[in-house]
Amino acid sequence: MILPECRLCGAALTDTFVDLGMSPLCESYLAGENLDERESFYPLHVRLCPECLLVQLPAYVGGEDIFSDYAYFSSYSDSWVAHAKRYADTMIAKLGLGPGSLVTEVASNDGYLLQHFHAAGVPVCGVEPAGNVAEVARAKGIRTEVEFLGAETGAAVAAKHGRADLVAANNVYAHIPDITGFTQGLAALVKPDGLVTLEFPHLLRLIERRQYDTIYHEHYQYYTLNTARKALASGGLHLVDVEELDTHGGSLRVHARLTPHTPSERVEAVLAQEAKAGLHDAEGHKGFAREVDKVKFDLLDFLIAARRAGKRVAGYGAPGKGNTLLNHCGIRADLLEYTVDRSPHKQGKFLPGTHIPIHAPERIAEDRPDYVLVLPWNLKTELDAQLAYVREWGGKLVYPIPALDIS
Repeated sequence: MILPECRLCGAALTDTFVDLGMSPLCESYLAGENLDERESFYPLHVRLCPECLLVQLPAYVGGEDIFSDYAYFSSYSDSWVAHAKRYADTMIAKLGLGPGSLVTEVASNDGYLLQHFHAAGVPVCGVEPAGNVAEVARAKGIRTEVEFLGAETGAAVAAKHGRADLVAANNVYAHIPDITGFTQGLAALVKPDGLVTLEFPHLLRLIERRQYDTIYHEHYQYYTLNTARKALASGGLHLVDVEELDTHGGSLRVHARLTPHTPSERVEAVLAQEAKAGLHDAEGHKGFAREVDKVKFDLLDFLIAARRAGKRVAGYGAPGKGNTLLNHCGIRADLLEYTVDRSPHKQGKFLPGTHIPIHAPERIAEDRPDYVLVLPWNLKTELDAQLAYVREWGGKLVYPIPALDIS
C-alpha cells in the first residue's frame, strides 16, 4: 500500500484520525430523473500527519470537480449574513476603510460579505471559482472574478484591480488542496502593509463537540492554530492575531500580514489551550472515532424507536454536513421522510447517497411531523426561533450534535 503524503510537509500519512467509510460529494444533489443512475462514492478517511500534525483528507476529488458549479449560497443563512455585516463594520472602523481603499474576498460566494463593504462605499473585488454563484454576486453589483486562487491568479487579479488593504477568506482555507499555492495567492493580493483574515472551523472545538459531520470531501484539512500558523508561513504570511468565534460550532479568525509582528496575547492563549488538550502531539488526536460512534448510535436508536412507535420525522436543512451524517449513519427515507431547505436551488431535488427528498420549508407546517431533525445544528439559535411554530402541535426539535437533544 502506498501511503498518501502530507500536503504541507510531505511526510507519509501513517496515522488515521477517523475513517467514516465511503460517501458521495456532499453538495451533489440529485434531480429526480437521475435517481436510477450510478452515483460516485469516495473515501472519507481522515489522516494525521505525524510530523507537522496537520489533520487532512487526501484529495480523493479535485477542487475543480467540486467547486466549479456549486449548490451552496451563503445568503440563505440570516445569521451568517449578520455575522458578515458585523465583520465588515468592524474592519471599516478599525482600518479606516473608505472610497480610496480596496477589500478583496476569496471564495466570495454570492456577495454575502462584500455587499456590506459595497453599501458603505468601499470598493470591493470578489474571487469566486463557481461561475453560477459568481453571477448572483455580480447581479448585486459585486465585481467578481471567476478563478481558483493560486500564486499566479492572485498576482493576475492584483495586477488588474490593485492590491487590497484587506483580504478576507472565510471558510475556504480548509477547502484547498494546494495550501502553499493558495497562501501565496493571498500574499499576492494584499498590500505590503495590508491585513489578511481567514476564518475556519477550529479542530479543537470539532473534537470537543464531536462535530464529525463537518468532515466531507470539500474540507481537505482541519486546522489547529498551530497548524494554521505553519500553513500561513508556507506561503509567506505571518500570524499576528486570532479571534475565537462561535460560528460553525467554534471557529478561528486569524489575522496575518506580510511582515513579521509580535503575535498578540490571544495567539499564545489559544496555542496554550491546544497544547493542554494534547493537540500539539500525535497522541492527543486519538479517541475521536469512539465519540463519532456514540453520535451515530444515539441518533439511530432515536430514529428507529420513533419509527416503531409510528411517529413521523422530517428534517430541516440540506447542508453538506447533514449529508455526511446521514450517509455515515445509513439513514434513508424510511427513517427520515424528507427534509426542507430555504434554498430554491435545492428544493425539488434529493440528497446525495440517501435520496431523501428536499421540499420547501412550508412542507413542515402542512404535514405537522412529530419530530424535526435539524441538520444545520450550528445555526441552533437562529433555527430555534424560526422553528418555534413546530411546538404548536406538540412537535419537537431534534439536534444530533454534539449530543442528542430533543426539545
